[in-house]
Amino acid sequence: MLRRHAILASTAFAFARTAFALPPAVLAFPRDHGAHPDYRTEWWYITGHATAGSREFGFQVTFFRSRVDETQAMTSKFAAKQLVFGHAAVTDLEGRKLHHDQRIAREGFGVATAAQGDARLKLRDWSLERGADGTWHANIPAAGFALDLRFAATQPVLLQGSQGLSRKGPEEAQASYYYSQPQLAASGRIALNGRTFDATGRAWLDHEWSESLLHPEAVGWDWIGMNLDDGSALTAFRLRRRDGTALWDGGSFRTAEGKVSIAPSGSTRFVPRRRWTSPASRATYPVEWLLTTASGVYTVKARLDDQELDSRASTGAIYWEGLADLYARDGRRIGRGYLEMTGYAGALKL
Repeated sequence: MLRRHAILASTAFAFARTAFALPPAVLAFPRDHGAHPDYRTEWWYITGHATAGSREFGFQVTFFRSRVDETQAMTSKFAAKQLVFGHAAVTDLEGRKLHHDQRIAREGFGVATAAQGDARLKLRDWSLERGADGTWHANIPAAGFALDLRFAATQPVLLQGSQGLSRKGPEEAQASYYYSQPQLAASGRIALNGRTFDATGRAWLDHEWSESLLHPEAVGWDWIGMNLDDGSALTAFRLRRRDGTALWDGGSFRTAEGKVSIAPSGSTRFVPRRRWTSPASRATYPVEWLLTTASGVYTVKARLDDQELDSRASTGAIYWEGLADLYARDGRRIGRGYLEMTGYAGALKL
């Protein structure tokens, strides 16, 4: 989703000043796994579910890059031309708790890196990189938990939108370059509360970059990325107005055999079924949805209600992001992935 805490309030930009339509492009790999510093906003985002014996965990690793327009003409090596942000979280289902942490630094001086050419991201002692064999590796020693996980592709890259150019609003300028890697095989270690667990599971990677920001009427979005048990993959999102109505929507469905369907705008509907109010922010989030898409009708249910993250110390927002299950119309659980909801604790300030 065009996203993700592009919420960079500390580097806010006026959309109307410089918005322009992104041209179609041929995404090439491994080049486009790397950074695109000529674009304002970019993120690499891995979410997933892992088991270690009887224990179940959800996890999130996100790196953001933001171009600071005001400093681009400066010649000083101390000028903050690019900012790098990081979010990480673990959902401990047995302990019924979300653990999360965040980082922020200017790029350079060996402290923060968002490399071009292939994925190599560093933020102090956090890192996410893609090896020569195509395996992604996240090493996140965070406050109170740690992730040391590898992610191996089991399917090709999924180009979202029109061959990787994904519309995010009614105007052509509201778009991003966007691809996903669903059904990643995850393995490694999760450390929590003084214990280390050898874990395996499934993960989802999104990588997205854009020049423009949200439509002025949009206050937030709802998004899912779901790995289905049969090997297929479902993406669905909507941008919301202040009154809760959809400003724009979209998504995709890829079968296990590789057939891709891109959802036309107007075909995806999110209808809240159950809500939860955060005791911390007092924001109320729908934690169960009836989801209608071009590929079918589903129910999305959070595995834990309290998966709210306070990222005001980095990207400036409070949002909900967490492990969720996907159900068919007959009530069968058919998939698992992540649900993200932004703009409920206050309209996003970009």
